[in-house]
Amino acid sequence: MLVGLLIAGSALVLGFLVAPDAKGFEGDSYRIIFWHVPAAWTSFLTFGMLFVGSLAWFWKRSEWGWILAGVAAELSLLYGLMVVTSGPIWGAAEWGTPWDWTDTRLNTYAVLSAIALFLVLSRRSQPDTPEYRDVFCGIGLFGFLLVPLTYMATRWWQERHPGPVIGGGEDGGVDAVILQIWLLAFIGMVILMIGQAMVSWEVQKSEQRLAELQLRLD
Repeated sequence: MLVGLLIAGSALVLGFLVAPDAKGFEGDSYRIIFWHVPAAWTSFLTFGMLFVGSLAWFWKRSEWGWILAGVAAELSLLYGLMVVTSGPIWGAAEWGTPWDWTDTRLNTYAVLSAIALFLVLSRRSQPDTPEYRDVFCGIGLFGFLLVPLTYMATRWWQERHPGPVIGGGEDGGVDAVILQIWLLAFIGMVILMIGQAMVSWEVQKSEQRLAELQLRLD
C-alpha cells in the first residue's frame, strides 16, 4: 500500500509540475486526469474482481469467491467514489457544470458506483445466508455488465465526456510525457489496490473465523 501511494503520489506531483499543457483543454483543469482516469481504470479492475468472485460463488459455492466478492465490492466503492468526486470538479471547470445528465458515460458510471455502495451497505446489514449471498453475487454480476457499456459509451454516444485518447483512432493521441505520467499514476493505483485487497481479504477471513467461534460458544 505504501509503495502504491508513493508511486501514485509522485505521478500526481509530476502531473502538476512537469506535464505540459494538453491540446483541446483550457488551462490546468485537465491535470485532474492524473487522479480521475487511473482511478476509473482501477475501478474497472475491481469490478472485474467482483465478477470473478460472484461467478465463483454461483458456480462452485466457493468460499474464496464469496470473500473476493466482498473485497471487490469495497474496493469498487472506494475507487468509484474517487472517480465521481474528481470528475465533477473537472466538469465544473471545463464545462461550467459538474454533471451532465444527458451524458451516457457519466450516468452508467454513477449506476456502477451506486451498485457498489448498495453491496457494501447490504453486506454489513444483512445476515450471512446462502440466499443473501446469491442475491449479492447476482447484483455483482449484473453490475459488471455496465463496465463494457461504460467503457464504450464515448465511442457510441459522444455527448459531453471527452472521447478516448488511447485507442481512439484518428482523434486519439496524447503527448508522450502526459501518457507516461498517466500510466505511472495507474501503476501506482493498481499496486495500492492490490495492497488494500490483501488487507481486506485478511480482515474478512478474520471476521468469518470470529463468527464461527461465536457460533461454537453459543
